[in-house]
Amino acid sequence: MRYITNPILPGFNPDPSILRVGDDYYIATSTFEWYPGVQIHHSKDLCHWKLIAHPLNRISQLNMKGNPSSGGIWAPCLSYSNSKFYLIFTDVKALEGWAFKDTHNYLVTADSIDGEWSDPIYLNSSGFDPSLFHDDDGRKWLVNMLWDYRLKSNKFAGILLQEYSEAKGKLIGKPVNIFKGSNLGFTEGPHLYKYGDYYYLLCAEGGTGLQHAVTMARSKQLEGPYEIDPNNPILTSRQNPLLTLQKAGHASIVETQKGEWYMVHLCGRPIPTTGRCTLGRETAIQKMEWSKEGWLRLAQGGNQPFEKIPAPNLPEHKWDAEPLRDNFDSKELNVHFATLRIPMKEDMMSLTERPGYLRLKGKESLASTHKQSLVARRQQSFRYTASTCLEFEPETFQQMAGLVCIYDRQNYYYLRISYDEGMGKSIGIIAAQNMSLSQPVEEISIDGWSRVYLKVKIDYDQLQFYYSDSEENWIPIGPVMDASTLSDEYCKEGTFTGAFVGICCQDMSGCNRHADFDWFEYVEE
Repeated sequence: MRYITNPILPGFNPDPSILRVGDDYYIATSTFEWYPGVQIHHSKDLCHWKLIAHPLNRISQLNMKGNPSSGGIWAPCLSYSNSKFYLIFTDVKALEGWAFKDTHNYLVTADSIDGEWSDPIYLNSSGFDPSLFHDDDGRKWLVNMLWDYRLKSNKFAGILLQEYSEAKGKLIGKPVNIFKGSNLGFTEGPHLYKYGDYYYLLCAEGGTGLQHAVTMARSKQLEGPYEIDPNNPILTSRQNPLLTLQKAGHASIVETQKGEWYMVHLCGRPIPTTGRCTLGRETAIQKMEWSKEGWLRLAQGGNQPFEKIPAPNLPEHKWDAEPLRDNFDSKELNVHFATLRIPMKEDMMSLTERPGYLRLKGKESLASTHKQSLVARRQQSFRYTASTCLEFEPETFQQMAGLVCIYDRQNYYYLRISYDEGMGKSIGIIAAQNMSLSQPVEEISIDGWSRVYLKVKIDYDQLQFYYSDSEENWIPIGPVMDASTLSDEYCKEGTFTGAFVGICCQDMSGCNRHADFDWFEYVEE
């Protein structure tokens, strides 16, 4: 028997929505303030996955300029009906703790999963985590959690149901609150399914941290009332702090073409030294089965997530390994790269002005929520090395470029080249922990160096930078720093994303000084 090892989507890939179309499986995950919006992975066997698409890739679909950290795209839902793909998502414009949240919900469609998706249709703003259900009679229904800002209320006020008219391109009728949740609270992440005589409502509860859980309820009528599974929750890590897969919750289910059932769900893996999940919230999978009473159960028993689960009765399908080094020879960014809040046009980035190089044109600081010339990829292993080579000639201390390990605008480690009036071109480190800035090492002169090589090595919670004038003779710079600060558990402003590593350029003088990056390499250990 073959087994699948969890997580199947390591690194920052939360809130999975799984879909099967024929022999193909797709998972959509949240991207928050990172652009382009929504990641879609593809599999043939539920074991091996490949990132293939970002549906929200133009300003007419998604403009997150000014969005707060951990705002943006929350909990997409991917579905398919009558030869058309549907994607529902939330764009969060404000999240003021336990008070106000501005959550706008939209729908886009496409004929092909990796093709061009439509401009969005606005749905509502009553809450987040929207999901579209296609009933047997052809009618379509939206469910989303209801947010109640009032101080003495349950903020997670239930699950709203409202019909969506495809002909009119809008919601019709009145919303109905069909489920107020269980005693676990924090009811969110709804998905509707029909199986046998029942409508099944799958929800996330308990909050997206260590108390997270998956709840199931059912009703013979779409509008309820919904009875909660007597064994609720059907999946959680909350009782066992020794499990590798913590935070288990926010799930969706799929039936294979052979009649087997699987559930994908959010999880996190704390590192032993600090208990922080440096890889963010990830996606795992569990084999499921229906009980004789008509409830969904883990096939391996109990309600706690398993690291290894039986693979489905499907042919194994592996994908070709991807190159470790990007030489920037393409006219488009690699699919694994992301930017912050907006796409970077020619005024910020170019792959053609100097062929074979990625040119970043200095814009605002790393604290900005508007225009940052930054290109980064997810950290997807506890141990990795990332390196780059750049040419950059700053003329003022307000111009800088280099290699960055970043969680959000308040939390990062930045090995950067800049300018010092006394020593000319120099290299140093800026560290930010919840916007408290420090420079862990004195500036070092590299005046006269035309090319500079930068590297970072991550080993769980240890981060060490290096620099050189070649790809050999790497010189450590600065102390070993705490990489676990780049995590949900440490960061105060944003708590829902994950660590990235990448390259960036700033020019706070407004002169748009550019840096040319020859290549970027990411190697997991």
